[in-house]
Order: sequence, then structure tokens, then C-alpha cells
Amino acid sequence: MAARAHSHMVGISAKKMRRILDLVRGKRVDAALDILRVTPSAAAIAVSKTLKSAVANAENNEAMDPDTLEIVSIVADQGPSLRRFRPKARGRVGAFDRPTCHITVLVDEARPN
Repeated sequence: MAARAHSHMVGISAKKMRRILDLVRGKRVDAALDILRVTPSAAAIAVSKTLKSAVANAENNEAMDPDTLEIVSIVADQGPSLRRFRPKARGRVGAFDRPTCHITVLVDEARPN
């Protein structure tokens, strides 16, 4: 039984988030957290928090050993864009979107090779 964690409405676009997710997909949890710790990105912080939440869910809800966990699936889906406005020349307004994404992490115990 795998453990799961979600982060909704993260204020980073899904395209930028997927670059960080590709670094840790399929890795063991301790190695993934080490990679995220040294990655200079706000996306790495959000992924790290979600991954730690998935590990806590596995430990507390599924009685899994946190030292043997690996990332089975990690995805970033596009969330709703927040519509914002900024002043422009001659008293006009310019609209822009602030993209968001949803992160889903699925962890399970590592299978022996």
C-alpha cells in the first residue's frame, strides 16, 4: 500500500515545477531530499515539503519504515491561474496571470533488486 501527499495551489507554474520533479523521480526518499536541499529553486522547497509529508503519511498511516521508501510517482498538474492587474502607460491597466500547480507524491517501500 503506497502513501500519498498533495500540495494544492503552489504558486509556481507546472512547467517550472516539472524540471525539479525530473531530478528526483524514481529515487529513494533520502537521496531525493539531498538533491532538493542543494537545488537553488523555490520549486525545490515546495517539492521537499510535499515529499516529507508523504513520508510522514507512510510512517504514521501505513506503518512503513521511512528509511526504505522510494518515490513511485511524482507529478505536477496545472492549477487555476490567478488573474492579476498592473498599471500601464496612459492610465490603462494590463492584465497578467499568476500560474499555480498541484503536486502529488506517491511513495512506497523499495522493492529488492
